[in-house]
Order: sequence, then structure tokens, then C-alpha cells
Amino acid sequence: MRVIGGVYRGRRLKSPPSLRVRPTADRLRETLFNVLAPRIQGVRFLDLCAGSGAVGIEALSRGASFATFVDRSRRMCALIEANLDLCGVPEEETEVFMSEAAEFLRRAVANGYRCWDVIFFDPPYAENYSPVLETLGEHRSLICEDGVVVVEHHHKKVLPDAVGTLRRWRILRQGDAALSFYQHD
Repeated sequence: MRVIGGVYRGRRLKSPPSLRVRPTADRLRETLFNVLAPRIQGVRFLDLCAGSGAVGIEALSRGASFATFVDRSRRMCALIEANLDLCGVPEEETEVFMSEAAEFLRRAVANGYRCWDVIFFDPPYAENYSPVLETLGEHRSLICEDGVVVVEHHHKKVLPDAVGTLRRWRILRQGDAALSFYQHD
């Protein structure tokens, strides 16, 4: 696994030790950032269910000003920290939280946390996506104006076209994976 573009391009990232963690493939990451390219410069990026942190690190490499990484596993949080160190990402550009994704979002709302411009959500394919999507759809304060939520899922998994005020505007399929893009209406 490597960083595909930007200032950290070519840097090798440590991979998760477990086969239960499915990192976003390089090709799918490249497709994601081709779509996000016009809106990535200077943004606040949230990587939910971050795993190795590859997607958030790619965002930083391509110009995001800040990235928040969230994963429920202590091991994955340590792996994210190690990958940030490998790339030499300045500490003031990142934060790492060990938490369930939905719980992290509920706490962010309760604490009046600053919004994110891009939220990437990539849980294990077997997980229930609803709690996170519903929280994002109910709380506009989590997503900045003109912000986007991108959900990675198995191409056969049916996600809703709308959740609260979130509306899906695009689906990209690549192999077994798909990316659903949502924005507030």
C-alpha cells in the first residue's frame, strides 16, 4: 500500500496485520481523489473507520489542511500514527480518535465540533451503515456548506438515495467496491 499522489507520493504505508481489515485499494483511492480533486485543497477531512489511515493520508498529501482519523481499534489507531510518522505529517495537521464511528459523530455534535468538508466512511462491508448515515443526515453541523460524504461499500449493498437532508448524487463502481457520494440538499 502506498500514497498515490501529492507531497507524500510513493511513500509506502504499513498495512493492517489482520485479514479482517480491508484497506481501500490503490485504484479505488485514485478514482476517489480524481473526483475530489477540485475540492480537496485546504479542506478539513474526516476518515471514519480509518483502518491504516491511507485515505486520510492521501487527502493530506493532495492538499487537505487537516485530517481527523477515527477507528474503533486501538491497534488501527497505533497503525495510523505510525503511518503519519512514516510520511512525516506534522502533528498539528491531524488528530486520531479511538471510537465507534456513530459514537464519535454523536460526541462531535454534542461538543459543537467544527464541521468537515469531506467525510469518508468505509466500515467493514458487513456492518450496518444506518447509524452513521442517519447521524450525518440529521446533523447538518457535521458537514460544512458544500461538503461531501463519500461512503465505500460492496457494490451489491443497497444504500439509500436519501437519509435526512443527505442526498446521493453519484455512485462509482470499481470491482467489488462502490463509492456513494452524498451532499445536503
